[in-house]
Amino acid sequence: MTELFDMPNQSDSQKIKELESLILRYQQSYYNGEGEISDVEFDKLWDQLKELNPDSPILKKVGADSGNFTKTAHVMPMGSQEKAANPEQFLEWANKHVYNEYLVEYKLDGASLELQYQNGELVKAVTRGNGSIGDDITANAKKMKGVLPQIICNGKKLPFTGGVRGEVIMTHEVHQKYFSDKANCRNAANGLMKRKDGQGSEYLTLITYDALSTDGQIYFSTEQEKIKWLIDCGFNVVKLVICKNPQRVIAYRAKVMEERKALDYDIDGLVVKESKINFEDAARARPDRQIAFKFSLEEAVSTLRKVEWSINGSTYTPVAIFDEVELNGTKVQRASLANPDTMRNLGVKIGSHVVVVKRGEIIPKIESVVEEKNIETSEIPYPQVCEVCGSKLVDEGSRLYCPNKKCSKRILHQLLKFQQIIDIRDLGETLITQLFNDKVLQSISDIYKLTVESLTPYFLNEESIEAEKRSLGAEKVYKSIQAHRNIKLSTFLAGFDIDDFGETTAEKLISAGFNTLEKMLSASEDEIANVYGFASIMAHTIKEGLTENAEEMQSLVNSGVISLQSALDGKLSGKSFCFTGELTTMKRADAEQLVKKNGGSIKSSVTKDLSYLVTNDTTSGSSKNQKAAKLGIPVINEKDFLELVK
Repeated sequence: MTELFDMPNQSDSQKIKELESLILRYQQSYYNGEGEISDVEFDKLWDQLKELNPDSPILKKVGADSGNFTKTAHVMPMGSQEKAANPEQFLEWANKHVYNEYLVEYKLDGASLELQYQNGELVKAVTRGNGSIGDDITANAKKMKGVLPQIICNGKKLPFTGGVRGEVIMTHEVHQKYFSDKANCRNAANGLMKRKDGQGSEYLTLITYDALSTDGQIYFSTEQEKIKWLIDCGFNVVKLVICKNPQRVIAYRAKVMEERKALDYDIDGLVVKESKINFEDAARARPDRQIAFKFSLEEAVSTLRKVEWSINGSTYTPVAIFDEVELNGTKVQRASLANPDTMRNLGVKIGSHVVVVKRGEIIPKIESVVEEKNIETSEIPYPQVCEVCGSKLVDEGSRLYCPNKKCSKRILHQLLKFQQIIDIRDLGETLITQLFNDKVLQSISDIYKLTVESLTPYFLNEESIEAEKRSLGAEKVYKSIQAHRNIKLSTFLAGFDIDDFGETTAEKLISAGFNTLEKMLSASEDEIANVYGFASIMAHTIKEGLTENAEEMQSLVNSGVISLQSALDGKLSGKSFCFTGELTTMKRADAEQLVKKNGGSIKSSVTKDLSYLVTNDTTSGSSKNQKAAKLGIPVINEKDFLELVK
């Protein structure tokens, strides 16, 4: 898909005309079962037009169906709803719509259908169309599950005349078993229900949520009674809950966003309304007394435009660049493709329609490729040589990397990584880069060879040096380096910038018995792979990195430059901490260093093996607090934490 949303060189009137044209086009393709873009992309177009011209007649149109079926008028309104994309927008609406209680239903992600009854007999089934007139697909609808040919309640036929509205959906099981070539359940359902030959309609299900009597008979007087009446008649119905206030609606939404993964069908939000049935409001093209409270999407389908290769030390990592989508309330245009093997297994190409996912706080990734015909694609080019030293890159499948240990980019990256992991703060990135460019630093060992004299030219000019002025900056850096010579084994190992070998990974190997440098360096690939949580590919990478850096590691330790702490040293040995929120007596980085200096480890998220979650708001309902409570992990405040290291 081309870039639809950036039109910098157009006037407002030109933008409005372009947006109206695009919206009409995509509405038509959607209602004919051939949706070209995602809901998120369509909503973005809609919102842009609404901002530029809120009175545009296009915003009052729902859409239109194909010309393959007889056109039929609705017996009940089928307008579209106002929507809220986040809690702030919902509260803005709720402040203007104060109800004693809020009725909340699932917003089904399917295709709307109205069943028309005459004296209890189904006479027509009509699609949403433009909100007033739709396609008569009665023959197809009669094959669907949940479409009742007669209305029977308690064994007796009811002489109901009017309409019943619902959503035609396809279950995940049916989609996976029969229609996995379609991008999602909604597109598949929309296409099947409007097939002229009716084939495939038997795989669809109707779930109802609305009804209207047109002959004066009163069967219900509230929304709750309406749902009960539909149940008593034998219809499938949407789930309904009652919330006492807007805050409870927001809390329920968060709960449903987690639970929806286990549902048999797709929902993309909640519908919030009052208990009273408001016929006047329902007759509007866009009802005001109810709202669609949409979810923050966790996945979306987009088009891959190109692949960039991110160089981290020696490793070249593929990064996908695709048309912008919105996931969990944030705009996303990049995602990791991990490594060459992942790309090959996915079968991804330039132009592929890809499923982008973002679960919780995890970095977005490409989860799968939508298999579709008649799409132009091209192969992804792989870099062949190192852009810095010109060495031929090695493609091991699990990684693409430069094998030249003397590659200047690799050396600088290792120096910066060591400074970051060991936390020699006064020896910053800028100073390291200057020292590296001047050939003063060419290895980790060179860091500990730095003197006040060798550092002084980087803080004083020649005139000051000739006047024999002291450089307080040079002295500070020197002292900082000397203060970081007693290091934990896991921290020392992680500082050498070995792929897949951070502090946490090193600590797992140490806990498995490789608790000295000698044992770590002599461990074989098989021995590492046999440790729980490790695999042969990861073991190969770690062993290769340890072997490559063994000589320098041993030299630093054997010469006494570095003193390695015992794995059992420290008050916090064997304990892990995760910090969240602000601290009052120190910076979070200082607190994390305090943990490390006392033999503990740091985690960025709450996992089952975490020892403590540290927060000054121990009673908050944050996701980390909730997860810690669920896993039985102690939640302590800053004062309690300091007592542990006192």
